Amino acid sequence: MTHTEKALLFFAQGFQCSQAVFAAFSEETGISETQARKIGACFGGGMCKGEVCGVCSGALMVLGMLFGYSDIGDAEGKAKTNQIAEQFLDAFKEEQGSYLCKDILGCNLAENAGRIYAKEQNLFTAICPQMVASAVKIVEKIIEENTSI
Repeated sequence: MTHTEKALLFFAQGFQCSQAVFAAFSEETGISETQARKIGACFGGGMCKGEVCGVCSGALMVLGMLFGYSDIGDAEGKAKTNQIAEQFLDAFKEEQGSYLCKDILGCNLAENAGRIYAKEQNLFTAICPQMVASAVKIVEKIIEENTSI
């Protein structure tokens, strides 16, 4: 099963978009799908406030696990991590027009009226799967570009 198929399956099963993207790469990141879903649980719907799209948060978790720095004095690692994060966000924005959930969905999930509108208009099923697939594709490209053979 591809990363995209896995992520879309998780999303279709009812997991948050952030959980779906992160868990699809659990094998590569060295954590279990359960751990990935738990870590990503609070980031869906732009952290429940329509901010940075959850697929982007999940994708950045993957990239952080693979390319993140962990030593306080690692200026080169920090710069590389930031460059990869910006690369992802720029590519996602170029492809989808924004990386903010409220812009992508066209409503404010921080307000009850926005959440009701999103549900009534089926935005989570009409738009979000495309965002999941897009994020996965961009992550795969970044991994390919940054992994030495």
